Parts: sequence; structure tokens; C-alpha cells
Amino acid sequence: MTTDGTPRWLSDSERASWVRFAAVVELLPGVLDSQLQRDDGLTHFDYFTLAMLSEAPDRTLRMTALAARTNATLPRLSRVVSRLEEQGLVARSPCAEDRRATNATLTAAGWSAVQAAAPGHVATVRESVIDALTPDQVTQLGEISSAILGRLDPSGRLFARES
Repeated sequence: MTTDGTPRWLSDSERASWVRFAAVVELLPGVLDSQLQRDDGLTHFDYFTLAMLSEAPDRTLRMTALAARTNATLPRLSRVVSRLEEQGLVARSPCAEDRRATNATLTAAGWSAVQAAAPGHVATVRESVIDALTPDQVTQLGEISSAILGRLDPSGRLFARES
């Protein structure tokens, strides 16, 4: 809105860019989910959760830290971790440093699942995003994403802001 309360409409070029970006936001999750479901029986969020645990020290994170790394709310993450726990991919335990907190740990089966899924997932990311861009555009994509994340996550709570 402007100072007089009228909307700041998008210019033609801004609108065209927005429509293309909105299409990417809508289409990309389905592409990632389809490949992972077909090849590994995982959703993209399942894989991302397992991957974030695989990169953590001792493959363990507090649930709150895992939520930040996966850009998820605790209730959503808890439901996913419960499902992954039922599949034997993740184990939950009380946090030794703070008994009020819960840790999630990647199990040996979870590590195997990440290792099995990673090559296909990376190939899909390359094919769908990275290889469509020049190296300069990949850098720009990172800068653009950081700028947008700065607006969407001004407190810097999400792990993606650190990457």
C-alpha cells in the first residue's frame, strides 16, 4: 500500500515474474515428491527430515532444532517423525541436557534410506532446477532466495537462512 492507502499494483514485468515464480512454487514440490515416492516411498518432507538428521552431529537433533532446519511447525514435524519412527527410520528419546525436550535420532535404517534416496533426489534437483541455470544464475537464485527469506523469516529462525 502507498501512504494514501492505494495498492501498489505490479507492473507488467513484475506480474510476469511473479506468475512464473508462483508456478515454480506450485510445481516443484510435486516433482520432488513424485520422484521420491516412486523411487523410495518417501515424501520430499520425509526425505528432507532424514537428510537434516543425517547432517547433524551424532545424527541427532532436538525436535525444535529439527523443526527449524526443516522449516516446519512442531506439530507438523511431530506427525512426520511419528510416521518415520513407525517405519524404523527415526527414534525419539528424552534430551539428556533438558528433560523437557525430545531428541530425534536417525537410525541405521534411516541412514540407509537417506543414502538410497539421495542420488535420485539430487538428480531430480539438478534436472529440474540447477541444470536449467547458468552458474551465475545459481548464485543469483541463492541471493534472491536469501532476500525473500529475509522477509518471510525476519527473525532468522529457519536454518535455511544460515546455509
